[in-house]
Amino acid sequence: MAEPTPLHALETPCLLLDKAILRANVARMQVHLGGLGVSLRPHLKTAKSLDVARMAMASPAGPAIVSTLREAEYFAAGGVRDMIYGVGIAPAKLPRVAAIRAGGTDLAVILDSLDQAEAVAAHARASGDAVPVLIEVDADGHRSGVAPGDRDTLVAIGRALTEGGATLRGVLLHAGDSYSLSDPDALAAAAEDERVAAVTAAEILRAAGLSCPVVSVGSTPTAQFARDLTGITEVRAGVFMFGDLFQSGIGAVAVADIAVSVLATVIGHQRAKGWIIVDAGWMALSRDRGTARQAVDQGYGLVCDLAGRPYPDLVVRDANQEHGIVAVRPGAEARLPDLPVGAQVRILPNHACATGAQHDRYHVLDADNRVAAVWPRINGW
Repeated sequence: MAEPTPLHALETPCLLLDKAILRANVARMQVHLGGLGVSLRPHLKTAKSLDVARMAMASPAGPAIVSTLREAEYFAAGGVRDMIYGVGIAPAKLPRVAAIRAGGTDLAVILDSLDQAEAVAAHARASGDAVPVLIEVDADGHRSGVAPGDRDTLVAIGRALTEGGATLRGVLLHAGDSYSLSDPDALAAAAEDERVAAVTAAEILRAAGLSCPVVSVGSTPTAQFARDLTGITEVRAGVFMFGDLFQSGIGAVAVADIAVSVLATVIGHQRAKGWIIVDAGWMALSRDRGTARQAVDQGYGLVCDLAGRPYPDLVVRDANQEHGIVAVRPGAEARLPDLPVGAQVRILPNHACATGAQHDRYHVLDADNRVAAVWPRINGW
């Protein structure tokens, strides 16, 4: 793009990305983790963009983690060579994994059951490809994983892999329950619990004579609040790059650190109801209402001026498919701003991953809030 484009020239709704905030968020995380002696493996599920990935990864080749095989294929085509597919492997997906690996990418998979391990081992024997595997360990009862102290299951999985022709690369944990916390000390304690669970599982495998070179943990909250990462080799996090209102409610980012927003246009008013109508509904913002469970409910998003400054207590109170209903937060004393038809606003998202998934590109802002580049992003599985 030769000349920066002013925001008023953009068709709305569209997705904006502040490059300077993105760069600062990445640098802050790298410095924090570097001080604790571990490397960052950025999760690319939020960004789904090679341009963003190259800002976050240690090198153009990685490392990285992805949440879909569509992402793995896309980033592999862009030169990323060190990746983890971070969703428990379904046996039917192994041929697709094999195709990515055959192209020169070291793509590892994760699993948490003996059935999965036996399927991977059978694939390894049939293909001659010693697929690298990380055993998913349950950090906190949030979702998937082997209990960290379940020696019998951990060792059985490890032996099924190594004796069957696959490669046991290590253990992987995700402290998903950290998303329900907000107190810094509680978040630091969750990070420590995650670390202890990871090290416990790794020590069980090693004591059984099994290799465990990688001990991988991560979530944006625990990555931000970890104080000691002894025994950990890498930390994974992704949404920290962009930030969102949910992470702000946790305390993992500040509102000023949110790098993405949706540009919308005022298309009407319902003055008797105190509403401003914009052309960004849930198809542009997503249906995510995660902040409804937090101390501050941000509706479907926090409304800002074109410089990214939030209007006092102005939120998207409700959303239809293509209409957003903007109003003052219930119980607040702020005044509705004078925003005529045709005026533009920026809306900060509740969940950057979900909002990003509604769009196929980023309009990348320069220091003057003009669009200096357009970066493609992908969706799908």
